[in-house]
Amino acid sequence: MSNVCTHRGNILCHAPGKSRQITCGYHGRRFSLEGEFQHMPQFKEAINFPRKADDLTRFPLLQWGPWLFTALSEEMDFQSVLDTMNRKVGFLPLEQFREDKSRNKDYLVNTHWALYCDNYLEGFHIPFVHDSLNAVLDYGKYETILYPNASLQVGHSSGGEHVFDLPADHEDYGKQISAYYFWLFPNMMFNFYPWGCSINIVKPIATNRTKVSFLTYVYDESKLDTGAGSALDKVEREDEFVVEGVFKGLQSRVYQTGRFSPQMEKGVHHFHRLLAECLWGKR
Repeated sequence: MSNVCTHRGNILCHAPGKSRQITCGYHGRRFSLEGEFQHMPQFKEAINFPRKADDLTRFPLLQWGPWLFTALSEEMDFQSVLDTMNRKVGFLPLEQFREDKSRNKDYLVNTHWALYCDNYLEGFHIPFVHDSLNAVLDYGKYETILYPNASLQVGHSSGGEHVFDLPADHEDYGKQISAYYFWLFPNMMFNFYPWGCSINIVKPIATNRTKVSFLTYVYDESKLDTGAGSALDKVEREDEFVVEGVFKGLQSRVYQTGRFSPQMEKGVHHFHRLLAECLWGKR
């Protein structure tokens, strides 16, 4: 539910704690732990008070593994996104995933947030930008799968090492999969490796500044720093160099537009279509 007081918009809770109710530190408005309005000083003369709008706003909530998801509205069917992800990684013991805060990290990138997503959404650049990643992935088998509000890039192992132990009833059984790279519109990435998951959250700061937060969840420490899920900081720095260069280049007066590779850049094209639909109501 909202952390904003319905009186004057003050932030209610600034840190974790224990309490029997939520009390605003500005003018004393009090709410239950379910967000229902309880009391407000000096409001006896107020007409039509309290109203439903004086309760704290509540938001939809979904849980998947150790993660909780919410949104300001329910315009997108997020359950279908989770169902799609479950088809590929639901066999993993998600309830055993534990956050390793020592591996979490924020990166500040001098680029527009959408350009960072563009780069993530294609493996086209891997042989040219990521030598270490290219050594463990089979570029010829790299694939991109599109969904209504998400996409998936599947990284196949080049040597059959550091891969998922897929169950016999899995739709990819028999394949040597090193990584499942899920992108959730518009700015979240769930990168699953045999050791766990690295989540990327892309946060716009300004038109030329982006913060990318890496959150690490581990369930098999013995497989850390192996295969496609190793050297993530190195891969990130290589990506930053490229996207910062693209941001500068796009400002050139002579650059117009580039075509999409039908095979390797359909994830980028899909992202642009979703953006156009949200911004202008059309694709």
